[in-house]
Amino acid sequence: MADCFFVSDLHGRTERYAKLFSLIERDRPAALFIGGDLLPHFMIRSELFTDFIADYLFPNFSRLQELLQEDYPETFLILGNDDARMDEPEFKKGESEGLFHYINQRKVMMGRHNVFGYSFVPPTPFRLKDWEKYDVSRYVDPGCVPPDEGFRTMEPKENMEYATIQKDLEILTRDEDLSGAILLFHSPPYETVLDRAALDGMMVDHVPLDLHVGSIAIKRFIEEKQPMLTLHGHIHESARITGKWMTRIGRTVSFNAAHDGPELSVIRFSPEHPEKADRDLC
Repeated sequence: MADCFFVSDLHGRTERYAKLFSLIERDRPAALFIGGDLLPHFMIRSELFTDFIADYLFPNFSRLQELLQEDYPETFLILGNDDARMDEPEFKKGESEGLFHYINQRKVMMGRHNVFGYSFVPPTPFRLKDWEKYDVSRYVDPGCVPPDEGFRTMEPKENMEYATIQKDLEILTRDEDLSGAILLFHSPPYETVLDRAALDGMMVDHVPLDLHVGSIAIKRFIEEKQPMLTLHGHIHESARITGKWMTRIGRTVSFNAAHDGPELSVIRFSPEHPEKADRDLC
């Protein structure tokens, strides 16, 4: 299979989307993966668009699809913790129109590879909780807001007091053989070069904050299940701090495409040789 593109955390920034669409038009990747935080934050909607999805995002996917025809990349996406869940029905509609695969908590096939998606992240300090769950227990890091507090744009479909990322991942993949699978997460795995936050020296109630803010459940899941490739975002500054955007956890290759600079971060990879991936900042 030809190269695939992976991007994440574009946050509705049209200059980044314009670069992405231009690169796709030029390089014709076989597939595109978008790892969440696609939209402007719902509390500070873009001044340029009354409806970013209907006025900008979907029309540009449609334009690209019409232009590229059979070269239009198979596209897989999830939402992230800064995306309002009230917009999820629009993405399900976009999938029904053939623009992409919306894969939160779902499996789809890409050639011989299973592709799974998962949007939820462990508790954060932020108030929007549409895409947050407890990780492996009801423990919440100092300074963070529990997922059954804060506010939501839609009522949850389950009792958030007992829901965990760990339980979700057990249900999502069950007894599947993941040796050839690609998993698209928003959260990175805990205590890796992919989840290092800029929290040095910061304390809450005299307790130093953990510098790693990824998911313990996702880390344990990767260690146990050993999927071929996992894709992550969420922590923008991690690659700048650690100097690394790719790591290995056993046999699994893992990327973080989030970026805290002005450029678009694009990871190019082949599913057959993910360890040979490259990252472009453009």
